[in-house]
Amino acid sequence: MFTVLIHIANEDPILAEMENIPEASDQFVVINNPRRRDGKDLHYVMPEVQTVIFPWHRISFIELFPTEEEDIVSFIRE
Repeated sequence: MFTVLIHIANEDPILAEMENIPEASDQFVVINNPRRRDGKDLHYVMPEVQTVIFPWHRISFIELFPTEEEDIVSFIRE
């Protein structure tokens, strides 16, 4: 499960979880537990909804947050 921040055209970003990273051939993106960045419900999604499907043409880009299993590699300037 990946935690993601989805940037949708003309909307505030959505924080959610994804089971898989979308493929280039996918026509839509499936997310679980959609919410605003502050954890509040989205005004256009019913509170009891757990899964939402967005078409790719509405999404500007998706940010993936690192999971506990991944090693984070960073570079330090000297």
